[in-house]
Amino acid sequence: MKSNKEIAQIFDQMASLMELRHDDAFKVRSYRQAAELIGDLQTPLAEMAAAGGAAELRKLPGIGDTLSKRIIDIIETGTTEYFEELRGQIPLSVLELLSIDGIGMKTVELLFNQFQIKSLDDFAKFVAGGGLKSVPRLGPKSEARMKEMLEARGYKMK
Repeated sequence: MKSNKEIAQIFDQMASLMELRHDDAFKVRSYRQAAELIGDLQTPLAEMAAAGGAAELRKLPGIGDTLSKRIIDIIETGTTEYFEELRGQIPLSVLELLSIDGIGMKTVELLFNQFQIKSLDDFAKFVAGGGLKSVPRLGPKSEARMKEMLEARGYKMK
């Protein structure tokens, strides 16, 4: 059974994948807000769902029909069909790029869509091969900093 923190992480990942797909900003924001709410909840969602099902979950601010059903799916199966659909379109490993200082969602989107970078490993090879020179908004300082970060994680940049 998933903890609230794990469920919150899934909602946050769904929001990021939706953002990469250019889904409606309102929808992305609702998933992010749900992730924050769920992560901060003291009462386990599984207990709430067991006590009153989706109706009980809908009592939470910002949790409507769709989100409550997805929460129940995650509680019961560990995932939700929608999350699997998103992961089928964009590998979850793409989100690893956000752990690199200086890389935000727009850069992740560019790296994924234009350069087919799907993971931190792909990114390290791209950087080692000089690929950052072809990425707009990333200058020599950014490149040097990213190389240092990758080297600190064990990647060879020579």
